[in-house]
Amino acid sequence: MGATRRRFTLEFRTDAAHRVIDTGRSVKEVAAELSVIESSLAKWVRDERRRLEAVAGSVGEPLSGAERAELLRLRRQVAEQDKDLAFLGKAAAYFASNPPKQRDLR
Repeated sequence: MGATRRRFTLEFRTDAAHRVIDTGRSVKEVAAELSVIESSLAKWVRDERRRLEAVAGSVGEPLSGAERAELLRLRRQVAEQDKDLAFLGKAAAYFASNPPKQRDLR
């Protein structure tokens, strides 16, 4: 049997990369702490540094830790609201296609 491949959320990858970037710890140390493959973490760090450089070039300075945390919280909130809207759309479509039956009340 083959091993199943682990999938990590964008939030997890970003947080893991910032553990290396913000603290100055080695990729090897953080990878062992998080139980991820070093090469994967190194790629996440490289990608995040590129993203931070791009943001720094366009805005002036990268987000602070508090701003990054708020951005992640707001992204989660938007995703949750998107799920709610999708559910409500499906419910509305169901009730539109199956209207309640009227009873004769004489």
